[in-house]
Amino acid sequence: MMINSRNIVPISLASRNFSEVAHLAEKTGEVFLFKNNRPKFRLVDVEAHPEIEMTDAERYEFVARRLLARHRAAFRELAK
Repeated sequence: MMINSRNIVPISLASRNFSEVAHLAEKTGEVFLFKNNRPKFRLVDVEAHPEIEMTDAERYEFVARRLLARHRAAFRELAK
């Protein structure tokens, strides 16, 4: 497995600022968390990795949550 050095994050940074690490994973598709200068975990953006298998129900829930989050303001306005 090839690891892009721009996608390496120390696990200590991930524990302090997970939102920054998640943003990097969203931007690049994946982030490798290193512990003691060795790869320990891989954080992936599920949307960027179609090889991650989900049941149909999981896919529907995933898409529904994404749509609700993206259009939350519009749904709140419609609910009034």
